[in-house]
Amino acid sequence: MNTNQPAARLALEDGSLWVGRGFGATGTRVGEVVFNTSMTGYQEILTDPSYAGQMVVMTATQIGNTGINHEDHEARDIFLRGFIVRELSPCVSNWRAELSLGEWLEQKDIVGIEHIDTRALTRRLREKGSLKAVLTTDSAPHNDDLVEQARAWHGTSEIDLVKKVTCSESYAWTDPSEDRWISTHDMSKIDKPQSFHIVAYDYGIKYNILRRMASHGCRVTVVPAATPAKEVLALNPDGVFLSNGPGDPAVLDYAVKTTKNLLGKVPIFGICLGHQILGQALAVKPTN
Repeated sequence: MNTNQPAARLALEDGSLWVGRGFGATGTRVGEVVFNTSMTGYQEILTDPSYAGQMVVMTATQIGNTGINHEDHEARDIFLRGFIVRELSPCVSNWRAELSLGEWLEQKDIVGIEHIDTRALTRRLREKGSLKAVLTTDSAPHNDDLVEQARAWHGTSEIDLVKKVTCSESYAWTDPSEDRWISTHDMSKIDKPQSFHIVAYDYGIKYNILRRMASHGCRVTVVPAATPAKEVLALNPDGVFLSNGPGDPAVLDYAVKTTKNLLGKVPIFGICLGHQILGQALAVKPTN
């Protein structure tokens, strides 16, 4: 354990308290705690806008060994509230690394905590669902006060988080993604002719979704979340993509209205939040 790291506490609304060591930024943050069971790809998880307003628990035993580089981001910035791991790797051993995970989180003002029993925490979340929480490196607040602060937080269910993560204006996406990893003798996989024009609504879209569409020969135009249907139809797309994103679709009335206005006029497909918006537009009730 690095004794230079500050003590840190994670207080959940259910009254449980988790004590460890902080890394990254210092201070106090509130958020909704969720878990991710991926063994790799923590940089992509950290930069996934779908985690806006949340604190992510990683179940893998050690995180951070490959560091951070500028190529593997999934969005223009990081939008989550905190990062929770069992152990922060004491070394970075990847040739593409430009910063350590701790250095990058400090730059981005994100508080992390390690030396937490993340498996036990994940079991709790699996049984109770996502929980509101306070993550702090400050020593002053009493544990009970932190729990009360977590309970008093308004949560994410009534906040339009999409407005925080969407792009400000339309743009064309041309980067075909994984092509930079294709060897020179297999160049036939890239430079496919552009056969379809896809308009992608950015509710918090991940770059790799755009890369994949481009690598399959699609011409992709990304538009802000509140773009009216008539503006999208004027682009004459072959299909409209509704992206992933954060928060509850129930507060995205404008997105549901727009999708209703697109139904029957152009093929529509989506991922995650996009599917939920499409379900709302079709008045599909969720099943238990």
